[in-house]
Amino acid sequence: MSKTLTGNNSNWIRNIHFMHKENQQGLLAILGANIIFGLNIPVTKALVAQWMTPIGYTTIRMFFGTLVFWAASLLMRSEKVHRNDLVLMFIGGLMGFLGTQFLFSLSLEYTSPVVFSLIMALTPAVVLLLSAMFLKEAIPARKITGIILGISGAALIILLGKSNSENGAHGALGILFAFLCVLCYSGYLVLTRRISVKYQPVTVAKWMFLVSAVAVFPFSTTVLNEQAMFTESTALLPYVLLAFALLFSTTLAFFLMPFALKRLEASVVSIFMNLQPIIASVVAMVVGQDSLTWDKPLAAILVLAGVYFVSTERLSKRKPVVLNA
Repeated sequence: MSKTLTGNNSNWIRNIHFMHKENQQGLLAILGANIIFGLNIPVTKALVAQWMTPIGYTTIRMFFGTLVFWAASLLMRSEKVHRNDLVLMFIGGLMGFLGTQFLFSLSLEYTSPVVFSLIMALTPAVVLLLSAMFLKEAIPARKITGIILGISGAALIILLGKSNSENGAHGALGILFAFLCVLCYSGYLVLTRRISVKYQPVTVAKWMFLVSAVAVFPFSTTVLNEQAMFTESTALLPYVLLAFALLFSTTLAFFLMPFALKRLEASVVSIFMNLQPIIASVVAMVVGQDSLTWDKPLAAILVLAGVYFVSTERLSKRKPVVLNA
């Protein structure tokens, strides 16, 4: 009897250790992805403002992601994808890859990076509601508090900061596209949660990029010929910015997203998006587009506190994740 109890305790300890390790990996992955996405906001703004159109920028990213992830899949053990899961990957690709990225660049054509990232800070609230409706996730008070803190921190940047946001009809159009981007991205997080747990990140990404690339292929010839950076004599800067968007935001970040979703709940993943307004503001200050004011450090504290309230709760209560069960 004592040996049985000892064995059970040993298994319980191993499960707890595995649980914490999986959560730590997931938190590091989603942190890295959102740092990249935060940096990519001003990068994309610069590209669509002068050198590329939103659809051209999105098309190149979808083609590049398809090539990279399919090439990577050839070096890994092949996974057989169930037909129903393949359908979810196709829908997820159209929503989370093509739809979100096109609306992302389209919004930044009309509004500022900080305004856009503030709207995207609403994603956790939308994901929370969708997760409660479709995934039956609980909505504890602690998580709601974390979301409120995070959004409050992001809002400070707009309400008290001195960002160069566009006004008028174009600004309103940019905000509308940002809201549509929130809906698209939130739906993607909730929809792909199950398949992200079931399959490896490369498997998920390669199919989602493929369906996105196929969707934009009919427009590719005309679209790519219209890009200013390919038809005019330009400096090195736009190519450096595009390289960052392709190598980091399109490739590395889109690998980290399903990796994180494999280990964390969709609502936990979404709260980290509140880091993006902070990162966008820091970049703006570094390049001389903004100045340091008292509201920015306070906003950072609120955002990080929101992340803490959400993530620490799940670390203590979350069940172990079984990979490829």
